Amino acid sequence: MSIVDNRKATHDYFIEDRFEAGLVLEGWEVKAIRAGHVQLKESYVIVRGGELWILGMHISPLPTASTHIHPNATRTRKLLLKAEEISKLIGKVEQRGYTLVPLNLHYKNGRIKLDFGLGRGKKLHDKRDTARDKDWQREKERIMKHDTRNKA
Repeated sequence: MSIVDNRKATHDYFIEDRFEAGLVLEGWEVKAIRAGHVQLKESYVIVRGGELWILGMHISPLPTASTHIHPNATRTRKLLLKAEEISKLIGKVEQRGYTLVPLNLHYKNGRIKLDFGLGRGKKLHDKRDTARDKDWQREKERIMKHDTRNKA
């Protein structure tokens, strides 16, 4: 079940491969995510010290959060993957100029997981092509729908 999607990711990047990772979260963060107080829009994944980290993911603390904790909404959070997956990703990111883009936050067996993709940035003309193709698909469906009504 999806919690939040990063719709901007497919607009700005060609996503070539997808991965799923666990997150190291604090208790107040889990409660806030379950309440839907999370945003992936300007977040990104980096490699630092042989580990993966997500930066810029904004989790708004609940007003009922504990009084002795001072929540940091955009702190850097660690991603949990197997060592072989991390090494494969590091090679692709460093050699070929790929970017790791968060795509989706979801539940899996009661745990919160992050889907992120190995993406290449789109140029402006690529974004225009994508928009044009999407409009054409929508127009085709409208025409087909209209034709089936007229034949019946």
